[in-house]
Amino acid sequence: MDSLHCPAARFSVTCSYSREHKQRIRVGRFSRIVTAKMHGRILITAGRSSRRMVPAASMAEVDSFTKTRIRQNIPTEKQLVDRFRQGMIVEGGVGYRQTVVIRSYEVGADKTATLESLLNFLQETALNHVWVSGLLGDGFGATHGMVRNNLIWVVTRMQLQVDKYPIWGEVVEVDTWVGASGKNGMRRDWLIRSHVTGQVFARATSTWVMMNQQTRRLSKMPEEVRAEISPWFIEKNAIQETPETIKKLDNTAKYINSQLKPKRTDLDMNHHVNNVKYVNWMLETIPEIFLEGYQLFNITLEYRKECGSSDTVQALCQPDEDGAQGVDGKIHIEQPQASEIGDEPSSESPLRFTHLLQITGDSKTEEIVRGRTTWKRKPKAIH
Repeated sequence: MDSLHCPAARFSVTCSYSREHKQRIRVGRFSRIVTAKMHGRILITAGRSSRRMVPAASMAEVDSFTKTRIRQNIPTEKQLVDRFRQGMIVEGGVGYRQTVVIRSYEVGADKTATLESLLNFLQETALNHVWVSGLLGDGFGATHGMVRNNLIWVVTRMQLQVDKYPIWGEVVEVDTWVGASGKNGMRRDWLIRSHVTGQVFARATSTWVMMNQQTRRLSKMPEEVRAEISPWFIEKNAIQETPETIKKLDNTAKYINSQLKPKRTDLDMNHHVNNVKYVNWMLETIPEIFLEGYQLFNITLEYRKECGSSDTVQALCQPDEDGAQGVDGKIHIEQPQASEIGDEPSSESPLRFTHLLQITGDSKTEEIVRGRTTWKRKPKAIH
């Protein structure tokens, strides 16, 4: 049997093992290699006044957690530059910028980035912002204070505007920052721009609140969490939002897609369906012939309830009466007309759709998310 003693902290760890092996035991700055035998329990002694037995399984969990943190290399202090993710702190030390190259699997048939890719950029840079801040705890963007209070982030509203879609191989910069949203919420905004010209391709804004991970109920922001994140708040808006109430659709909606089932790959680290999957379900309800000639310009989402792996989902979609629906009730698609310079389609009124995702059950339905999308003509394809 071998013990590691740390006189300065008056702390000792005594290990006994069922098989001979070597293990490094670490207490603060002190570490050494020990050879021991394990019989299922580890005796921990703190000073001379207390002794307690800790199950070996608990120590194994701690060891696993420590190894995971080492593999992830999560910083405990603010990092000005993240060379692995091509990121850096901006906006006077509180914003985050990440450089991204549009990869082949992030574009569609027209060689431009897909909406799903843009949404993934937003999610990834938001997480990386928390990462370099030194605040990331053991959660999906949760801070240390949130972990202690068993809280996670949930998004309640998001809006994305796309002026131009990046193309395959293009280098873009994604900027993100946070600000206050009421007393218990947080706003997060983004800008996506060309690394070469500085042209803004897309902008987005979102509102986030905290939810108890066990009860799945919304929670007030604890003061310790407010103290963690408020120094990062700035007053800057990527989009000047115009309040708009998204109406609830019913079974009279023009397009309905039922019996949608989440897959295991659709779940995120918080064990509910990822927000990007919601958008895919919404857009799949729009007829393909429409998507061939138009491109999404704006999407607004209002989240009402999380969706789990066992839920059955129904997607509803209704075009605005003055938009895609003609007098005969059918969608009319015209070929884009070249503009005077021959590069872009001629200007015309955008087309709009209202969306709803809901959980269907034997007795009732529950809303997951309401949405509004605005569409414009696609530019000429890149060859």
